[in-house]
Amino acid sequence: MSDRTKVFNIIGFIGLAVLSVIYLVPLALILMNSLKGNLFITQTPFALPNAESFDATDNYSGGLQRTGFVQALGYSLFITVASVLVIVVLTSMTAWYIARVNTWYSNLLYYLFVFSMVVPFQMVMFTMSFVANRTHLDNPLGMVVLYTGFGAGLSVFMFVGFIRSIPISLEEAAVIDGANSWKVFFHVIFPVLRPTAITVAILNAMWIWNDYLLPYLVIGTDYKTIPIAVQQYMTGSYGEKDMGGFMAMLVLSIVPIIVFYLLGQRHIIKGVAAGAVKG
Repeated sequence: MSDRTKVFNIIGFIGLAVLSVIYLVPLALILMNSLKGNLFITQTPFALPNAESFDATDNYSGGLQRTGFVQALGYSLFITVASVLVIVVLTSMTAWYIARVNTWYSNLLYYLFVFSMVVPFQMVMFTMSFVANRTHLDNPLGMVVLYTGFGAGLSVFMFVGFIRSIPISLEEAAVIDGANSWKVFFHVIFPVLRPTAITVAILNAMWIWNDYLLPYLVIGTDYKTIPIAVQQYMTGSYGEKDMGGFMAMLVLSIVPIIVFYLLGQRHIIKGVAAGAVKG
């Protein structure tokens, strides 16, 4: 390794370390202040909690009771898990068809999915909410249908790119052995897609879990997801704001998605490495 390469590696490491600190500082501040009382949060937001400022019990227990966090967690879990499962299965099957059937309408279908990625949500949100209300999709199950539509573009795009790098000889061998289309997909193609499927699942899960606007427009406060519950709790009544409880609920809301990301992170790295050497 040359001296110039070593210098570039050191500079790159320092740059990434600085970026890591920049991203982690806000999370550390939220965690610190979730353990302190409201007075100390406003007066000394950057100070570590001590015996005088420590008020974690009231922040977390009070926040859980006043926000209805447990019920909101149930709605968020159902919508996120169901939507991600449907997106991964249906878009991978669609991508397999697009990648293997080379016709004008399969190409048109592919470009329609790609085009949907560049259409701003604000252009369709009012029409979408009107249609969702008229078609009785304004419930958690209907949210799964809506998220499947909005998440299909990027997911199909990622799956198609990966499937095109898979040798078609694998499918031909399975067909020779007597497998039908369903068996070829679920026993041959889908296992190979595992790294990409996990990547698609993580990206969609992070978006759906943290999404505020779509649930607010469609289901409102009837089925409060975590972002809606936390936002309403932050608003408070008569101008009062429980900053300690708000910080505590933010911590509880980000823990599940961080754990999910950390568990699937190694699969993303494997997927990138596998895609780099295929074909």
